[in-house]
Amino acid sequence: MKLKITTVGNSAGVILPKELLARLRLEKGDELYALETPDGIRLTTYDPELAAQMEVAEQVMREDRLVLHKLSK
Repeated sequence: MKLKITTVGNSAGVILPKELLARLRLEKGDELYALETPDGIRLTTYDPELAAQMEVAEQVMREDRLVLHKLSK
């Protein structure tokens, strides 16, 4: 599905079609979580537990960057 980036105030946003909102079971005011994957960006319904886990993972990756780099070889 092709989406267009549009101006929203001083920011940019993407308008989600009504059909996509229905398939995702989302309504105005709901939150989404953007997850970077090797294939691109994956949008999922916001999960506070997943968000907390991702924050911990990002902190570990920042703190142990050199160790992780060596393990990747």
